[in-house]
Amino acid sequence: MIVNEIVHVSIVPLPVLDINIVRQVAVIINKDLYSTRLLLAGKIPRIIAHYATLETAELNARRLRGLGLAVVICSDSELRKTANAFKTHSLKIEQSEFLFSDMGGHSIRRESKNTFLIISGQVQTYTSTEVTSSKMKFNLPATLLTGGIPIWRKVNEKTGETSVQTECFLRFYERASSEPVAEILQYDFDYSLLGVKLAPSSLVNFDAVVLKIRELCPQAIFDDRLAEYFKADIPFSTPWENIDINCKLIYLHHQPTNNLSVSHSQD
Repeated sequence: MIVNEIVHVSIVPLPVLDINIVRQVAVIINKDLYSTRLLLAGKIPRIIAHYATLETAELNARRLRGLGLAVVICSDSELRKTANAFKTHSLKIEQSEFLFSDMGGHSIRRESKNTFLIISGQVQTYTSTEVTSSKMKFNLPATLLTGGIPIWRKVNEKTGETSVQTECFLRFYERASSEPVAEILQYDFDYSLLGVKLAPSSLVNFDAVVLKIRELCPQAIFDDRLAEYFKADIPFSTPWENIDINCKLIYLHHQPTNNLSVSHSQD
C-alpha cells in the first residue's frame, strides 16, 4: 500500500513581476493576489503550494511550468531531512583533490571535478542570556526607623540581553545526491592553507578560501543567493533548519533532470 505524504511545489521567483502571470499563478495555487505576489518576489526558490497527493502536485506543477516558471516538487520528509554534511575543520588541496578533515582527525577525499554545486551563504542566530547586575536602592522602612537617616540597600536585578552572531558557510554538493558532501563554517575552520595570505579577519580569510575553491572548481555551479538574500531580506534569526530547506531547494532547482524528489513508503 502506497502511503501519500504532503508534497511541496517550489518555484524560482520571477526577476520581473508580470501581473498577468501573478493572476494565473494565484488561480492555480488558490491564493489571493497579494500573497501570490509575495511568493513570486525575491531571489531564492520558494515553496508556493502544498498538496496531499503526488498526482495533484504534478498536475499543478505542469500548469505552472506552462507559464514559463522553473518548478520542482519535493516530499515533506525529503525537504525536512537534516543536512548531514562532513564538518570540515581543515582543508588540503592536493592537485585536483580536496582533503576535508574534521576536528576528530577523520578525513574524506573528493575530486574537485565531481563538485556539482557550491552554496555560499550566511546564517544569523540570536542568543538570549540573563545578566544579573547590582544596584543600590533607597530603603524607606529602614530610613523611617532611623528617624530619617537615609538607608540604602543592595539589590540584584536580572535583565535579558540578546547577542547576534552572523556566520558564513560553504556547502559542497555532488550531482548524485541532494545531501551536502562537506561544509565549512567561518568560525570553525583552520585557515592555515592560506599561508602568507592569512589575514587577522575570519571573514577576509573565508572569502579567500571561497575564491581558492572556486578557482579549483570552474565547472561547478557557484550559488551565493543565500548570502545576498540574507543581507537584503532577513533581519531576524535564521535557524539552521531553514538553511537546510533553502539549500535543498536550491540544489533541486539546479538539477535539470531532477525535477521530482518525492519518496513513498510501503506497508
